[in-house]
Amino acid sequence: MSLSNPYRNAEYGEKLVKAIHSVTTRPWRIMDVCGGQAHAIAKYNLEDRLPKEIQIIHGPGCPVCVTPQYTIDSAIQFALKHQAILLSFGDMLRVPGSDYDLLKAKSMGGDIRIIYSPLDALRIAQENPHREVVLFAIGFETTAPIHAQVVLEADRLSIRNLSLLTALFAVPPIIEHLCSLPDFKVDGILAAGHVCAITGLSEYNRLAEQYHIPFTVTGFEPVDILLGIYTNILQLERKRYNVENPYARMVSHGGNSKAMTVLNKVFQPATQEWRGLGSIPMTGFTLRRSFSAFDACRRFKTLHPVNCKKESCIAGEIMKGLATPKSCPHFAIGCRPELPLGAPMVSSEGVCAAYYRYRKHA
Repeated sequence: MSLSNPYRNAEYGEKLVKAIHSVTTRPWRIMDVCGGQAHAIAKYNLEDRLPKEIQIIHGPGCPVCVTPQYTIDSAIQFALKHQAILLSFGDMLRVPGSDYDLLKAKSMGGDIRIIYSPLDALRIAQENPHREVVLFAIGFETTAPIHAQVVLEADRLSIRNLSLLTALFAVPPIIEHLCSLPDFKVDGILAAGHVCAITGLSEYNRLAEQYHIPFTVTGFEPVDILLGIYTNILQLERKRYNVENPYARMVSHGGNSKAMTVLNKVFQPATQEWRGLGSIPMTGFTLRRSFSAFDACRRFKTLHPVNCKKESCIAGEIMKGLATPKSCPHFAIGCRPELPLGAPMVSSEGVCAAYYRYRKHA
């Protein structure tokens, strides 16, 4: 930890560790729902500082990790069969599809380009007016508004050679789905600060009351995480089930209404396939009918494959809190960052990648 950053301050962190030990009287299972949280927990070795009664469970916190096989297959098809320019974040290039990944497709001649902002798609489409350009739009509520803005700008500028392949996921609905599962054994949840900054906290208030699970909004520094765990444990020990927001420096109760307005103008809730979890109603976003001209699957008349290859990756069990990366028989042996069997070992926010980098020998 660092003394210059108060949220990495070792003295503050140690005080919080002691406070957590002082209030913990029984076993508790706390779930994080963001890859940034999981990486901070692994990087700063926070699990080993906690009381033995506390177990950290890693939830579905990485959009790259939960993008289904058939969506990768569709992206490859657009690049190779339809010879479109495919635009993607770098994390997606090594996520396995049914047969191979986008990096392999690029080596086979596909025009696949890494972008750093979805807005780059507007420029690239304008620079290539005689080529179809497909933006691989992935993310949670944090990035869905900027993808929506791309559609609005493309429509305003009459850019007709740009379309989206969407893999956009909704966080509060997937948390509700997990809470409703009979084998979901989690006592408290650390809500992801960057998602809450967009969505606000009202949905979490409802979930906390309905499922008797406390939620604590956290940032991504070690002191943020420890404060979130302490606040969560304190609620559990007192049998309170509320939403608390120690990350108020970034998150307001109402969220970002402008971002949500843009998101809801372009997208609507839809059934979404989650890699490892299956098809879950109303946990994703799809383009509204008024913007269906920007839907790459409609434009290229692409049908999602019915039968994808069965994966040996146990990401689904990990995301439901039924397994950990190190309980996977392939971890660090047959599944490594340079040769991944599943998306959680690829993504910079993947929990398996975090364990491999920081806790492989722990």
